[in-house]
Amino acid sequence: MSGKGKVVCVTGASGYIASWLVKLLLEHGYTVKATVRNLNNPNKVAHLLALEGAKERLHLFEANLLEEQSFDPAIDGCECVFHTASPVSLTASKEELVDPALKGTLNVLRSCAKASSAKRVVITSSMATIMVTGKPVSPDVIMDETWCSDPKHCEETKQWYALSKTLAEEAAQRFTKENGIELVTLHPGLVIGPILHPTLSLSSEAIFNIIKEGKEAMPNGIYRFVDVRDVALAHIKAFENPSASGRYCLVEVVTYSHVALNIVHKLFPSLPIPDKGKQELPFVAPYQVSRERAEALGVSLTPLEISLKDTVESFREHNLLSF
Repeated sequence: MSGKGKVVCVTGASGYIASWLVKLLLEHGYTVKATVRNLNNPNKVAHLLALEGAKERLHLFEANLLEEQSFDPAIDGCECVFHTASPVSLTASKEELVDPALKGTLNVLRSCAKASSAKRVVITSSMATIMVTGKPVSPDVIMDETWCSDPKHCEETKQWYALSKTLAEEAAQRFTKENGIELVTLHPGLVIGPILHPTLSLSSEAIFNIIKEGKEAMPNGIYRFVDVRDVALAHIKAFENPSASGRYCLVEVVTYSHVALNIVHKLFPSLPIPDKGKQELPFVAPYQVSRERAEALGVSLTPLEISLKDTVESFREHNLLSF
């Protein structure tokens, strides 16, 4: 993979996935035009400016999802736009999530339509747009890219994050079709792995809270784990592979939090682990997620044990855990 001479844009560049994406793009020789909400916030930009190659090939821009045309300068002259910026929360209200996700996606796409250089858009979507169907699941069920969350079911069950991502994806599909822009959407589960930024994202905080306190982010304790480095790499593959199109699920394994805790306990015996992480409970995955399209894209998903090991070590390096 060589991005030498290629210019791309990453929206929401200070985020967990986006930071890794910027890092990998710079490593592959790309010139990156990256947007953040506030250029004066060191928590949002210092870790990006410290990346290898940033001095020569990283250009930061301020942009706001709800401000029309604010993405124009960053997107102008880019071959591909990686749209990762979207609010991520399981507790925010419908209004706080739906408007920024939906209007923000359309604002970015309008800037892409203006810039004749932008041929392809890769959007960071979520498994939340795949799995909220209301259909029953069982260990032999395999979710894949043909599954679509039902906005009505999202409304009824007040799953506003899933609703925001589903509506944004539907709008993106319509807009790109009407404007002749190639669209690829990536659908990661709960993203874990080393952190680059100084503060925890929702997904890294979710695994941190499970390890630290046994506190669940998901009400049923079921997690769809995937490594942040695989998700970042999938974005680049989605641009570089001319035949990449449509949706890609990115989940290494579907499992329960107690299984993840058990692995962490075995890897780091000196780490004080909540009791449920020390139980030898039987494990049958509640359902599965297909890896077929992810593997066809050229992404080999990192085993959960490695992701968890690197996550915990990263927390220790950032002084978030001591043991």
